Amino acid sequence: MDVDKIFELVFGLVGGLGIFLLGMKNMSEGMQAVAGAGLRRMIAAATTNRILATMVGVLVTCVIQSSSITTVMVVGFVNSGLMTLTQAIGVIMGANVGTTITGWILVLKVGKYGLPLLGGSAFVYLFSKGDRWRYWAMFFMGVGMVFFGLELMKEACRVIRETPEFEVWFHRFQADNYFGVLKCALAGCILTMMVQSSSATLGITITLALTGVIEYRTAAALVLGENIGTTVTAILASLGATTNARRAAYFHVIFNLLGVFWITLLFPWYVELILKLVPEDVTMQIATTHSVFNVANTLLFMPFVGMFSSLLERVVPGKVLKEKPHLTDLDIRMLETPTLAIEQSRNEILKMGTGCVKMLDWLAELLDQPEHETQLAERLKHREKVLDNVQDEVSQFVTHLLSGNVPLAIADEARQQLRLADEYESISDYIDTILKFDQKLRRVNLRFNDRQQEELRNLHALVTEYLTGVNLAYHDDNPDAIRKLAAVSSQIRKQIKQLRKEHLDDLSTREIAPQVTVAHLNALNAYGRVRDHSQNVAEVVAGEK
Repeated sequence: MDVDKIFELVFGLVGGLGIFLLGMKNMSEGMQAVAGAGLRRMIAAATTNRILATMVGVLVTCVIQSSSITTVMVVGFVNSGLMTLTQAIGVIMGANVGTTITGWILVLKVGKYGLPLLGGSAFVYLFSKGDRWRYWAMFFMGVGMVFFGLELMKEACRVIRETPEFEVWFHRFQADNYFGVLKCALAGCILTMMVQSSSATLGITITLALTGVIEYRTAAALVLGENIGTTVTAILASLGATTNARRAAYFHVIFNLLGVFWITLLFPWYVELILKLVPEDVTMQIATTHSVFNVANTLLFMPFVGMFSSLLERVVPGKVLKEKPHLTDLDIRMLETPTLAIEQSRNEILKMGTGCVKMLDWLAELLDQPEHETQLAERLKHREKVLDNVQDEVSQFVTHLLSGNVPLAIADEARQQLRLADEYESISDYIDTILKFDQKLRRVNLRFNDRQQEELRNLHALVTEYLTGVNLAYHDDNPDAIRKLAAVSSQIRKQIKQLRKEHLDDLSTREIAPQVTVAHLNALNAYGRVRDHSQNVAEVVAGEK
């Protein structure tokens, strides 16, 4: 066997496959950036309605260009509790249909135009000033890479036709009987597990069929195996995840295994059906094989979503202890999809804001009590520590996100979230400070007088109103609401200034215990700092630097 021919084959296949995979990645990242908020809305639309959830899976996978990423993302959402198992099953079925778009992209006869498309898009990507133009260019650059990589693999596969030893080896894989179909499906499964991309193995299959190395029947059997091989990504993503996340990954395996099982039983008739639908063009025949299989499998499984959900809950029992390894719902699996990762971290920021308002409510209750309720005071202190740790987790997650290749808009939002996490953590610190000074005062059997208590109660209500309004404005992304809250912010500042002046004036007219003065002035200062940090959050929502 000619050593040069072996090198030509290996280098051509490895180089072409590498460019193909990089192209798929660029297509995915480009479309994610262009879709942006639309992708967020699509995921949010995944309800327990199985048809709607399946449609979401189809659309999201068409945008992301990878069923593996969609499935890993779904495992992450289930792991964090943002998606139920029933929702996940629907989205996973849709993802299997959505991934067939790759085959139809390859049907386009633009192979020889792959390199000029790549070059032209690269110029737009490098020299365009607009973010949207750059990411469209990244998408088309990915398309160019996919077709250029496919051309390189086709050239490499011509060596197989010219080398009898290679041809003899490939002829061992013939889907001419049931055992042959299973052997080809197993080969497709193993290859997909190794490459970790069913789109890449689909590209290799089409290349082998186009160059005449394998016939259509063998290619069809390989495609069936590729559907099983792609499930390994979800299984790996579910390792160390919650029980429900593992159930979602297991469903992906069951869905594809059962689908391949029933279609292999009908394989001769299935192939005849495809050949009648598409009598010529092997690329279109393979794309149709892939699509019809996944659509038929999804339609077959859809009526039994509830049954599979119940079955998985029985077969994969939950753990006795609550499964909550982290304080947040953040999942590193989401970093593959920055648009959805930033939405997940935003949800954690919103929870921090809600946590601060709860602390203010508990504080108001404690300040009015003749004696502090120990359990409530401990709950407030515990919440302050939790928010400290939540800030750490959010900061770590967002920093990892920023270290990747993310759109400018996502990077800006990520930096804002780092600031917001810090602001909310600081608010929780000052709420805890107010309680500490009140506790110190009570230890020496001292309290604020009735007038001071009433004044602080009014101030507390104003601060709570302001923070609640700021949180709502951030939740609704409503800068106009911030402008309406400006009057409350100004009133808080004026009231603190007035109360501080009145207290200092009282010192010269009557005797006040030093501990009361320290506690009162520190409480005013802490309320002022809560207002300042809330205003910083408001400035971020209003779009101020």
